[in-house]
Amino acid sequence: MLESIREELVALHRELPKNNLVTWTGGNVSIRDAETGYVVIKASGVRYENMGPEDMVIVDLDGNLIEGSLKPSSDTASHLYIYHHRPDLNGIVHTHSPYATAFAAVGRPIPVYLTAQADEFGGPIPCGDFALIGGEEIGKVVVNSIGSCPAILLKNHGVFTVGPTGKAAVQAAVMVEDVARTVWLALQIGQPEEIPDEMVARLHDRYTNVYGQK
Repeated sequence: MLESIREELVALHRELPKNNLVTWTGGNVSIRDAETGYVVIKASGVRYENMGPEDMVIVDLDGNLIEGSLKPSSDTASHLYIYHHRPDLNGIVHTHSPYATAFAAVGRPIPVYLTAQADEFGGPIPCGDFALIGGEEIGKVVVNSIGSCPAILLKNHGVFTVGPTGKAAVQAAVMVEDVARTVWLALQIGQPEEIPDEMVARLHDRYTNVYGQK
């Protein structure tokens, strides 16, 4: 089932180590199929370099196994919780990318110091509370704290990003790490100034509605 989504997920998962967002078997990407409502997610503990379409597991929104011979990611319940409460989303990514996770480790959101952050995120990248892995708890923190941002830091844990597609969620994961790295470097030099909210809104509108090929 959903072979094209399985293949897309393999390609998207390979973007995570390529962009230094994960190590070993950590992290995951899921896509919700708009037609069936089923969610396709990486199997637990699978190495990225060995990953194939057969390592993707299909579940319904209640967590029932639809297809796949492997156990789904330990983050599956949280992905499903987010999908239940955010019908606008069809892609979710979880990483432990180092610079963004450093901010998460100290419970620190990332204010808008960079035009790139204004463009991509339209505001600060929030940091949610600590939650244990394995159930819906992380999903609840994401839903309650992410607001309109496509990314959230999770205290003492890592990063979740979301989007209308799997590709959009992966792009947000790449960009949040890039922003976090640059902000960390800037903080070694001094204290950067935040971009005013009005300018953030204008930058985000231009990036969303004018930038690129429409």
